[in-house]
Amino acid sequence: MRKRTEPVALEHERHAASGSSSAGSAAAALDADCRLKQNLCLSGPGPAEPRCAADAGMKRALGRRKGLCFRLRKILLCVVGLYVAIPFLIKLCPGIQAKLIFLNFVRVPYFIDLKKPQDQGLNHTCNYYLQPEEDVTLGVWHTVPSVWWKNAQGKDQMWYEDALASSHPIILYLHGNAGTRGGDHRVELYKVLSSLGYHVVTFDYRGWGDSVGTPSERGMTYDALHVFDWIKARSGDNPVYIWGHSLGTGVATNLVRRLCERETPPDALILESPFTNIREEAKSHPFSVIYRYFPGFDWFFLDPITSSGIQFANDENVKHISCSLLILHAEDDPVVPFQLGRKLYNIAAPSRSFRDFKVQFIPFHSDLGYRHKYIYKSPELPRILREFLGKSEPGRQH
Repeated sequence: MRKRTEPVALEHERHAASGSSSAGSAAAALDADCRLKQNLCLSGPGPAEPRCAADAGMKRALGRRKGLCFRLRKILLCVVGLYVAIPFLIKLCPGIQAKLIFLNFVRVPYFIDLKKPQDQGLNHTCNYYLQPEEDVTLGVWHTVPSVWWKNAQGKDQMWYEDALASSHPIILYLHGNAGTRGGDHRVELYKVLSSLGYHVVTFDYRGWGDSVGTPSERGMTYDALHVFDWIKARSGDNPVYIWGHSLGTGVATNLVRRLCERETPPDALILESPFTNIREEAKSHPFSVIYRYFPGFDWFFLDPITSSGIQFANDENVKHISCSLLILHAEDDPVVPFQLGRKLYNIAAPSRSFRDFKVQFIPFHSDLGYRHKYIYKSPELPRILREFLGKSEPGRQH
């Protein structure tokens, strides 16, 4: 009996042992599988997260780049649209071009009282007002020769008017566009001319400075004529010279042509930085560079000037002028090109109207840096004026 049960017990033990062994191996396999899955779970998401972050950053950068490109494209379209629209606007509204020619709304320096020229260092200057037409008033400055500086202190307008009959010659100065009679470079020229013994009478055209009226070429010319006649009525036999600068040269030649036609010419005409006519000047002006090769430039920009009644035809006027002519021009003039001044001289010099008068062209080298409005700085200017105006009487040869 014992022999039968022993093998059974041994068999049970073997089954138990084999059972526990298989269970252990299964558990081990299960543990290994769990660890593998855990490793996969831990290692799998790692590279994906940086890739997702990089993709998101790239998308944001592309978005910003697209936004910037869109804004730049929008700005470019606006600039191009404005560039194309301006010519049509000027063509439809010629008054805009007239304002750009005159620039009378630009008052530089702004914070000055034109009633007090002494604030600009002109202590021998009187301010007064003339009325050439109804509803038109002109602000005028009269600077006496500097040798009268002490005598001029505290004197009234009547004293200054009487002083015009003294033995000192008189220069009527016609300024260019923009600013007023109190502009810095203009004041410096008055001081130079005063130191040379000249009376200097200058004024703001209607619509400039504190002068009242609406600007026009005809009106500016009439203003100059009125002031000239006012001077002549008080100056006796004293010489009266007319000096025009820039746009003022157009007023000056208009005035002198009219004076010569009525046989009351001035004693001499001085043109500083002159042009031939307003169309050529507008085409040569630095502001026109961006449109100079625009299709229909003349039709869009130059014809509106003519239709506004603005010509300032110096090249035509000099053919009808009978008095001595001096032209001053700096080679480095960026506003009125030097070649326009030279061209005007070449038109005037052979003209029959000047056959009995002196015509002279004085260039100033670009190294001097006088540009458009600083010729007054030239140490040669006193000698030039002395030699020219001393030979300005009729009968002199070219």
